[in-house]
Amino acid sequence: MFVADKWTDYEVISAGAGDKYERWGDIFLVRPDPQAVWPRLDSWEKPHAKYNRSQTGGGSWSRFKPMPQSWKIKYNSLGKELTFVIEPTSFKHTGLFPEQAANWDFCGNLISNAKAKGKKDIRILNLFAYTGGATIAAACHGADEVVHVDASKGMILKAKQNVQESGLSDKYIRFIAEDCQRFVEREIRRGRKYDGIIMDPPAYGRGPSGELWKLEDALYDFTASCEQLLSDDPLFFIISSYTVGITAQASGDVLKLALGDKHGGYVKAEELCLPIRKLGVHLPCGSTARWSSGRYDS
Repeated sequence: MFVADKWTDYEVISAGAGDKYERWGDIFLVRPDPQAVWPRLDSWEKPHAKYNRSQTGGGSWSRFKPMPQSWKIKYNSLGKELTFVIEPTSFKHTGLFPEQAANWDFCGNLISNAKAKGKKDIRILNLFAYTGGATIAAACHGADEVVHVDASKGMILKAKQNVQESGLSDKYIRFIAEDCQRFVEREIRRGRKYDGIIMDPPAYGRGPSGELWKLEDALYDFTASCEQLLSDDPLFFIISSYTVGITAQASGDVLKLALGDKHGGYVKAEELCLPIRKLGVHLPCGSTARWSSGRYDS
């Protein structure tokens, strides 16, 4: 498993009975988590807020202690400090998926090693980029250009805020609010190339012509299209998935088949996990498949 265990400003304190008890800086939250399938085995102090699911869909927050609308937490990625604005939403999310820190360090290490070996003009593409965790990691570790693509203008604004808070406003980061499939098709026509690709596609979406698609049906074709954007000396390709029907093995197989033997390298695919401090076990948080050329692993 890939474990995001380097956090100091975030932790899963405990979990059970379908909930997880988290610390985000100085703020404590309880949120639903379907992977917490065991009963609650320890006592939890009252959090600042708890998200309650509704039987009719959605849900709402119950607040028990005064707390700000938003606040900041930091993450040390291999010596580089990243800053994120946390703001609970009406859909239980907070604007950050902390388990992805394991992938930030993975791509950051490869970018740093490539720079140290003299590779120039490193260009990274982050698709379905949300609030920019991977974008910030790539930029702070030395990518010469990062292209951040997300269909939500609201998420683009939050990503820009995180870039600014991380002191990276001087980095060459292009923010593009567009359908990712349409963007990839246009980049192929333009002959653009990238040294690393990161993507975290949703379970359901709409294609460039408004057609509905399911990730299970679209993942291979979309990955194969993205492969056409890889440079002649690529560093990595990362697929993350929170879709129940797509396992780590399936994502890894998609990468192997879509990339073929053209670039060499290897694929590792595992569950993406967070440690649960009080229980001594790990909470699964989706899956990740990583391809690396192997040339810049160390």
